[in-house]
Amino acid sequence: MPRNDLPRRATTQIFCASTLYGAATLAAALESGLFAEADRRLLLVCNNASTPETTPSLDELPGFAPLRAHFDAVLSWNEAVRPFHPGGWAPRPDDIPLLERYLRLLWGLGEDRVELVLESLQVPPALSIATLFTDAPIDVYADGLMSYGPTRNKLDPLVGTRVRRLLHLDLVPGLTPLLLTEFDVPAHLVPTPAFLKVMGELAAAAPPPEIPEGAALLLGQYLSALGILSPEEEERLHVSMARGAVGRGHRALVFKPHPSAPARYGRALEEEAERLGVRLTVLDTPVLAEVLFERARPALVAGCFSTALFTASALYGLPVARTGTELLLDRLTPYQNSNRVPAVLADALLPDLEERPGEDPVPADLLGELVTAVGFMMQPQLYPSLRPAATRYLSAHPGPRTRRYVRRRRLTSLGLPGGIPERLAFLPNNATARRVVRRARAMRRAVRR
Repeated sequence: MPRNDLPRRATTQIFCASTLYGAATLAAALESGLFAEADRRLLLVCNNASTPETTPSLDELPGFAPLRAHFDAVLSWNEAVRPFHPGGWAPRPDDIPLLERYLRLLWGLGEDRVELVLESLQVPPALSIATLFTDAPIDVYADGLMSYGPTRNKLDPLVGTRVRRLLHLDLVPGLTPLLLTEFDVPAHLVPTPAFLKVMGELAAAAPPPEIPEGAALLLGQYLSALGILSPEEEERLHVSMARGAVGRGHRALVFKPHPSAPARYGRALEEEAERLGVRLTVLDTPVLAEVLFERARPALVAGCFSTALFTASALYGLPVARTGTELLLDRLTPYQNSNRVPAVLADALLPDLEERPGEDPVPADLLGELVTAVGFMMQPQLYPSLRPAATRYLSAHPGPRTRRYVRRRRLTSLGLPGGIPERLAFLPNNATARRVVRRARAMRRAVRR
């Protein structure tokens, strides 16, 4: 007969975060009661910078103090896996039992029941952590716009089937995330009022930013560091933000560089601001854009495809504008690049900074169909059931705006409308045709040699 006097296993929830924005999202979810009570709540900080030794982790940034109060302790994943980089290390299968025991000893978990709350589950460090705690249920939370796109890589079912839900902010009202739907993971909203409350506390604890009243805020990114644009092209992108803002009548500009961006970007902007005869302030201290929204209420927020553009618009009601998305969409490779859906959303929904004709937002009732089509094209093997919906959208909307989001070569390889002529549409799915093409390519390579 079962014994009822066995001691209850304690429950420890481990919340993993790599950005202050992500930690604030977790704090808002906790304040909203989206997590069951636990004996302990631990914040596991992951510093994924290319050189974490010289880059402060999120718990060292201004404004972190109010977030710390939501957790019983703060741990460092970097310390746990030292000397390996957290973004490149993954456990070997044979080492998993030993490494789990090591972490339980290091963090004082004992025999506790562990629950994990992770971001970016498809890649390390989140995937490594999920792999090590083999029986832990998982909640995933979205740190930005990528959750509206498909899962980046095929997940091991031993990990994917343990995910209970996806938590996300309502950055694109009415749009449901595609992430992890291959495992039927339901999406749950983190209430906006709770997030704004947490951001207000964070802004009050951070040093007050010195921003001119009525300034336009320019959001820098680090596309050259990702190999998407050259440093010169990224400089020109930031300069175009300044020109566009001045073209809209703004005489005071504030540039917020991305923390990973080279410092030289500010110099090009300074030269352009001097030529335009406007005042430019370059923020040289790390601060969340949302802190600036709270404290300064900029007259305009301009950028390329930053998540902050959507928090400014959807959560703070600030005017926003985008620029450079057309070039970005053309440069993203491969087509499966996880930045594609965020770039599509920025291009499709946000006003064009230069107010060019033909750049009106995509109608809200078509947005979900567009994202579904792009998501299927990015990961057709993970989401084969989306093919009919993608085919319908591409057939009904073959215009130039759609062609910005798709590639003819990709359409052809998947046998979708807009690829090769309809009378030849059977070829991509024809095994004989593919075999002939492979032989022709092999013969061409042989001749070249």
